[in-house]
Amino acid sequence: MILGLDISTSITGYTILDHGGKILACDHIDLRKEKNFFKKIQIVCDRLESLDDTYSIEQVYVEQSLQSFRSGFSSAQTLSLLSKINGIVSWLCYNMFYGEPKYLAATSARKLCGIKVPKGQKAKKVSLQFVVDNVPGFEVEYTRHGNPKAGYADRSDSYVIAKAGWIREREEAKDTD
Repeated sequence: MILGLDISTSITGYTILDHGGKILACDHIDLRKEKNFFKKIQIVCDRLESLDDTYSIEQVYVEQSLQSFRSGFSSAQTLSLLSKINGIVSWLCYNMFYGEPKYLAATSARKLCGIKVPKGQKAKKVSLQFVVDNVPGFEVEYTRHGNPKAGYADRSDSYVIAKAGWIREREEAKDTD
């Protein structure tokens, strides 16, 4: 089974796929109310332990954290915090699931899944719509204004990471045959 993670300090999405690529679990961990960084880590750790008790995770794929600044996006402080939580959660996965996580850039994961983001459109929005349209059983709750409720884009992103990991695992298995 593959665990895909979209790690963030506010909401962390996770998806577990079986050997056939079918979703076994897809949810998010809302960390927005917790202000203490170490308590956020503990909350994620507790959920990962719960998943470990329920599923036989064989490989973990993590969305690679941003490596550079982009105008209008995250500040240095945010990038540093994101990198810190990404590293700690990756280490937890390494210990818990007995293997080094593999990292995928969001753009590479979307490409592997066949998601094309038209120029000028927001990748998260396009990706979420693709998952809603193409993944049976993936449902989104919306606000009264028609926007996805918090956490659903993170679930979608974790699915894309997990599915891209699943595709990559199949490709690597073919290469070794």
